[in-house]
Amino acid sequence: MFKIGFIKLGNIASSLVVDLALDEIAERTEIESKVVSHGPKMSRGEGERLAEEMRAWGPQMVVVVSPNAATPGPTAARSMLKGIPLIVISDGPTKKEARDAMETEGFGYIILPMDPLIGAKREFLDPAEMAIFNADALKVLSICGAVRLVQEEIDRAIASVAAGSPQLPHILATPELCAERMDFANPYARAKAIAALYMAQTAASIDAQACFRLKELEAIALAAAAGHEVIRAAARLADEARELEKSGDTVSRKPHARSGDLLVKRKLLEKPARI
Repeated sequence: MFKIGFIKLGNIASSLVVDLALDEIAERTEIESKVVSHGPKMSRGEGERLAEEMRAWGPQMVVVVSPNAATPGPTAARSMLKGIPLIVISDGPTKKEARDAMETEGFGYIILPMDPLIGAKREFLDPAEMAIFNADALKVLSICGAVRLVQEEIDRAIASVAAGSPQLPHILATPELCAERMDFANPYARAKAIAALYMAQTAASIDAQACFRLKELEAIALAAAAGHEVIRAAARLADEARELEKSGDTVSRKPHARSGDLLVKRKLLEKPARI
C-alpha cells in the first residue's frame, strides 16, 4: 500500500480536489492517503506543525498545496520533510530562480498561475463570495485541464517512487499545456479553454492590486469585484468549451481503475478501456 500525504496550507482552488482527483470513486486499492491542514492559516508555525504530523505518519511521498510556495509556512514544511519525495502545488513562485532553488533542494513542483489569487480583502470578501470564487475557479481548472495535469503528474510520480526511482515534475503550467491535457476534439472548445485559463491568470493580477497595492476602500472594493467578475466570465467560457465537446459526444474522460491505472473513454455510452 503506497502512502501519500497532502499538506494543505491556506487555500487555492486546486486545494479542494488535489487529493480527491487521485481516487475519484474511492476504489483504488494500492494507495492510502492522509490530508492535514490548519484551514486558511499558513504561517511558519502551521507549516512546521503539519510537517511534523505528516512525518510521524510515515508517507512515501508528500504533496504540499498552498498559495505562493515561497512564503514562510510552505517553506518551513518543505524543509522539515527533506528526504521524502515531495511535490509543491501552488500559484507561485513563477520566477525561474525560485523554481530552480526548489529543484536544487530535490523538490518537485507544479506551478499554476491560472489558479487565481482571490480578492481577500474584508472591504469586499465574505464567506459566500469566497465560496463562489473558488467554485468558478475550480470549474475553469477542471474543464480546461489544470486539474488533470496535476492528477496525471502525481500519478506518474507515485509510480516512479514505488518503483524505486523517483521522478518528480518540474512544471510551470501554461494555458496551452493545461488545455492539451484535456484532449479536446473540437478546436473551438480548446481555444475557449485556453482563453478561460488566460482570463483566470488576469483575474489573479487584478486581485493582486486589491490585496497588496491599493489603499482606499473604493479602489480596493472595485478592483476585487473586477477580478471576481473576470473569473465568473472565465467559468462561463469554460462551460461553453465543455458543452461543445458534449454536443459532439467527444468529452475526454480518464477514470482510475482499482489498480490505479488510468482508463480512457470518449463516447458517453462506451466502456472505459486501458490506455
